Amino acid sequence: METLLFEQQGHIAKVTLHRPEAMNAFNYNMLTELGQVIESIRINPDIRVVIFTGAGDRAFSVGADLKERRQLTDSQVKRNIYKIGEVFTMVENLPQPTIAMLNGYAFGGGMELALACDFRFAADTAVMGLTETGLAIIPGAGGTQRLPRLIGEAKAMELILTAKRLKADEAYLYGMVTGVATADGLKETVDRFTEQLLANGPIALQQAKFAIRHGMNTDLQTGLAIERKAYEITIPTEDRLEALAAFAEKRKPLFKGR
Repeated sequence: METLLFEQQGHIAKVTLHRPEAMNAFNYNMLTELGQVIESIRINPDIRVVIFTGAGDRAFSVGADLKERRQLTDSQVKRNIYKIGEVFTMVENLPQPTIAMLNGYAFGGGMELALACDFRFAADTAVMGLTETGLAIIPGAGGTQRLPRLIGEAKAMELILTAKRLKADEAYLYGMVTGVATADGLKETVDRFTEQLLANGPIALQQAKFAIRHGMNTDLQTGLAIERKAYEITIPTEDRLEALAAFAEKRKPLFKGR
C-alpha cells in the first residue's frame, strides 16, 4: 500500500494513515486502500481490537487533500465524498471495537474518521474539529450525524457552525474524546485500554457493540429485542463456558473467540 501502514500484533490490528508529507490528508487512493484494509479486518477472526492513528507527530489527519481537491471536477468531488462516507461507514460497522489514537491535528475528514470509531484518545498537544464551514462546505463523511449523536445537538451545532478548533482538554469536556494523555504517554494509555478490552470475551464484545449501535437508532422496546438476540448469540459459545469454568477455578479465562 502507498498511503497506509498495517500491522497485526496478536489480536490487535493497527492502521496508520501514512502521508506525513501531506499531514495524512485523504486523497482518493488513500480512501480506496483504507476500504480494502477495513474489509480484510472485518473478516479476520483473529483481530479483536482495531487502532487507527496517523504517521508522524503532527497530525492524525487534516481531512481531505485540498491540493488534490482543487484539481477535481464537480463529478470527481462527488465521487470522493461518496467514497469517504462509504469507507467511514465501513469503519463504524466493523464488528471489532475500534480506537482512534489522535496523535496530532484531526480536522474535517480526519475528525470524522475518529467519530466513526468507538473510542477516541488524544494527545494533549492534539487540536481537532469539524472545520468545513470555514471552507464554505459542510462535514460530508458523517460529521453532521455522528457528532450530535455523541455530544448532543446543541453542542454539535455550535462546533460545526462556528468551525471551532478544540484543544484536547476542551474536546474531552465536550465529550468528543474518551481520554487525554501526554504525547509521549498516548500509546501507553491506548495500550492499557486495549488490554482491558482484550481481557473480555471477543464474541461478547462484538455483540455488545452491535446491540448498542443498533439499539440507539431505534425505540426502547426494539432495542431491548436487539439486546436479547445479541445475548442469545453468546449462549452456545465455548467462551461462555470457559468463563464459568475460570470463575469456579479462580483463574483468568482464556478466551478463543468461539
